[in-house]
Amino acid sequence: MITVKMLRPYYLKVDKKMVHVVLAYQYFSLLIDNQVYQFVPLEANEILVNRHTKAIENIRAKFAFQNGEDVIYKTMYELITYPDFIFHLHLIVKPYFNLSKVGLEQNDEIDQMIYELERMNLKRRIDQALDERDKALFLELVKHL
Repeated sequence: MITVKMLRPYYLKVDKKMVHVVLAYQYFSLLIDNQVYQFVPLEANEILVNRHTKAIENIRAKFAFQNGEDVIYKTMYELITYPDFIFHLHLIVKPYFNLSKVGLEQNDEIDQMIYELERMNLKRRIDQALDERDKALFLELVKHL
């Protein structure tokens, strides 16, 4: 049985697209068969989370965990199968997701504008079909109103 004992970032680096969760020794540990394995930065040392899609981008990254002389490697793909890992990671990156209410309202306004422009274009094409006396095109376009 594998569970996340602790997951805290050493520091976070945030840019427009990504949240970089940088890890360090003693900030990330797993409980594997009742043994505590501490993260050691032998391979990957950060988790990349896309701010727009909420997806983990470095899915192939390999993380090392050590207990005494024993070192175990886990890929990000394996780690995301543990619900408590996702829970801890979500708590860390949630404040940095680009899903503010202002952004959602702006998206709704943009969607409405696009809808109106498409509707106006459809009406112009219907007028053009009438001017050209193209009955088939007229009937096809009217279906979309």
